[in-house]
Amino acid sequence: MTIDADVVIVGGGPAGMATALFLIEHGIDVVLLERSDKPHADPRAATYHPPTLEMLEKSGVTAELHQRGLIARHWQLRDRQAGLIAEFDLAVLGEDTRYPYRLQCEQHKLVEMMQRRVMQSSHSRVLHGVDVEAISQDESGVTVHGRQATGDCLIRGRWLVGADGGRSVVRKSQDIAFDGFTWAERFLVITTDFDFATQGYAFSSYTMDPIEWVATFKIPGDRPQGLWRCVFPTRPEEDEVDLLDHTRAANRLAALSSATYGSKIVHTNLYAVHQRVAKTYRRNRVVLVGDAAHVNNPLGGMGLNFGLHDAYELAPRLAALVRGEADASTLDVYDRRRRSVAESVLQAQTIANKKLLEEKDPLTRAARQQELRDTAADPERARHYLLRTSMIEGLRAAAHIR
Repeated sequence: MTIDADVVIVGGGPAGMATALFLIEHGIDVVLLERSDKPHADPRAATYHPPTLEMLEKSGVTAELHQRGLIARHWQLRDRQAGLIAEFDLAVLGEDTRYPYRLQCEQHKLVEMMQRRVMQSSHSRVLHGVDVEAISQDESGVTVHGRQATGDCLIRGRWLVGADGGRSVVRKSQDIAFDGFTWAERFLVITTDFDFATQGYAFSSYTMDPIEWVATFKIPGDRPQGLWRCVFPTRPEEDEVDLLDHTRAANRLAALSSATYGSKIVHTNLYAVHQRVAKTYRRNRVVLVGDAAHVNNPLGGMGLNFGLHDAYELAPRLAALVRGEADASTLDVYDRRRRSVAESVLQAQTIANKKLLEEKDPLTRAARQQELRDTAADPERARHYLLRTSMIEGLRAAAHIR
């Protein structure tokens, strides 16, 4: 089987599906290749920041997210011993965005929303169950050598977008370095039906502790009352089987709040955490987006959003290239903008978020907590702080890069 398209996208996760969604809005023909047969439903990202909601507005995805998700106008910084430290109200961003809040809905639901719209378009074709084995490019296009259950396939495109995750076959095929590091500890996600709002928690909360910090946030789940996810650090020597055990997970939650006794553990998940950025986002006719280009820890809910922002920046540039309205230098601007912000904002902010939660020096921790109290209490200071943590500031900075 041989297929031709203007743009081939490898990877059907959020960044890849968003790239397809934004390209078909520009009337560009795309073929999207996804290795799995259906979207992953295991615990992954679930937070959408204001700029992301604005970007998905035209497609109708934002409206559907509002129907199926939860609005989180406030988020909290807490201390495991002292309780609430500061609460930030995103309403102070009312003059900066049409969506002055976070919206929470699981990643796999977002992918389903976008895929449904992509597959309804005459400009797209989505192929599941395709293993990409090799990628080659020449002066006029890129060829993907793939394998399906029914046999080999060749997919030819004028341009190719690698959106195939942190272990990207596309990135590796182009010999692009993935610089950075991996944290020693893995993160444990515990999903529970316990309602942390009964204990004063906002729908999005981060709890400081020098030994075991916690991030808690509410998701819609599959029930009217919703579910809560709790993210914990783990020690490198801890056994994976023990960490994933539901009884042990229940004990970990009970150590955070005894009120959780008797609640149900719905799911546990354990994963390694990386901070890496590709050396370049472009190699001739091959471009990277999402986790193929950058990975980071999840504290602050930025990774998923950042991949969608990549797609939003890239799509009109690829569309202009396909229509002959721009030359390939437009992709160099994409590379400079997105890679610069990935290094200076995404990596810096998520590393700072982790260091804040795990701060061990009591004097430093107390000083930082007081600073956050003061910031939350001052509307103008809070606005500037939330412009950064809501990813608005980074996008504004990137827009000035040429």
